[in-house]
Amino acid sequence: MDKNVVNIGWNFDNSYINLPDTLYTKAKLNPVSSPKLVILNKDLASDLGLNIDGLLSPKGVNILAGNRVPIGGDPISQAYAGHQFGHFTMLGDGRAILLGEHITPAGKRYDIQLKGSGRTIYSRGGDGRAALGPMLREYIISEAMHGLGIPSSRSLAVVETGEKVYRESPLAGAILTRVAESHIRVGTFQYISTFGSFEELKELADYTIERHFLHIKDEKTKYILFLREVVKRQAKLISKWQLVGFIHGVMNTDNVAISGQTIDYGPCAFMDVYNPKTVFSSIDRQGRYRYENQPIITVWNLFRFAESILPLLDEDQEEAMDIAEKCVEDFSQIYNELWKVGMRRKLGLFKEEYEDETIIVELLSLMKKHKADFTNTFRSLTLGEFCGMKLFDTEDFSGWRQKWEKRLKKEGKSKEEVFRLMKDNNPSIIPRNYLVEEALEAAVKDGDYSKLNRLVDTLSDPYGYSKEQEAFAKLPPEPKTPYRTFCGT
Repeated sequence: MDKNVVNIGWNFDNSYINLPDTLYTKAKLNPVSSPKLVILNKDLASDLGLNIDGLLSPKGVNILAGNRVPIGGDPISQAYAGHQFGHFTMLGDGRAILLGEHITPAGKRYDIQLKGSGRTIYSRGGDGRAALGPMLREYIISEAMHGLGIPSSRSLAVVETGEKVYRESPLAGAILTRVAESHIRVGTFQYISTFGSFEELKELADYTIERHFLHIKDEKTKYILFLREVVKRQAKLISKWQLVGFIHGVMNTDNVAISGQTIDYGPCAFMDVYNPKTVFSSIDRQGRYRYENQPIITVWNLFRFAESILPLLDEDQEEAMDIAEKCVEDFSQIYNELWKVGMRRKLGLFKEEYEDETIIVELLSLMKKHKADFTNTFRSLTLGEFCGMKLFDTEDFSGWRQKWEKRLKKEGKSKEEVFRLMKDNNPSIIPRNYLVEEALEAAVKDGDYSKLNRLVDTLSDPYGYSKEQEAFAKLPPEPKTPYRTFCGT
């Protein structure tokens, strides 16, 4: 056996490499000098059917550091394009290597990707590396999203490389092992549509349908249904983002997964004070990807996807464009319905009544007016505890509360039933920005991972409403300056 490979339970079946090699490039590993495993997601490792002791061993750490190829692995970097802040450009995995597709004991297929693993053919002048802080941030947020029940890539491990990366200053280098249903993006289709042939576009579409939408594989209109399915999944995903105040921060088309998972956590964060215009990303100076714009931008991104598969929708271009337009326009109706259902549940409402929309809109208006915390407003409504925020002391809120309580009586449900519904839809905790920063600072500056591990453990059950969570539910300190996040590149 080659000394550079080791079996830790990996079960690779690499189907993506059967696609045209236009879509990827075989990748060479970029070994690092002194890899050190700093965090391992043991629950995820178990779900994947991996040997935890093996992952913790020197050989296991070397796989997670990109120093060794696991048995059955076949490293590649994927090609894709994308609209970044509205401008089309050629892209690709500039700092990531896909080790292969792992099949779990339950038969599920997942991409295993190393992020920050060094230069590839798509690096465009970059060093292909990542700093420890951003990789730990992705670990925290992606696992928090999973806990919240939001489709997301997940994080298996973070390894310090023992090497420095140079940004504004020297920083500790790190590699994240990312697990996703796939890394096929809107930008993947844009790339093959722009630089490939019709046959290659069709092959990619057929592959994606078989991998993610198997139920439409044999339908005569499968490519139209494919577009409709992608629209539905994006509507479901974005409605879930909005319902918990998550802001992705960089919704470029290369960051939109066809599977409907959240991927590429860069300048992301959760909103504290409710303000629809909230933007965190330091590079989003115009607010293109602010909270209130996320559904709108998703429609824009879906039109770019539809454009890329027009030849598959109909031989007649005008007819294809008409089909695409009708499919994408369905997003708003699907999204709005999902959002309203979600908001009703957050307010303990089981069925729909004509006055519900007014009650929802009035509450959000009051939250904005009185600068109320998004998460804790709904947490307080769930618990029936109205203290700790200025909003609750206003006549405006008293009037709204009377309308809401009157509406609740129409449901004919017990207090326990209402509480259970609200509890299941209003997280008690989120990854508060100040808590994330505290955990990152302790880990990066002091090598102390206790805060980070405790935060991640607590966020794994955000609907628990346990005593232990109360410390994490406290309102954040009044910020001296607006909170800003960065891409980490």
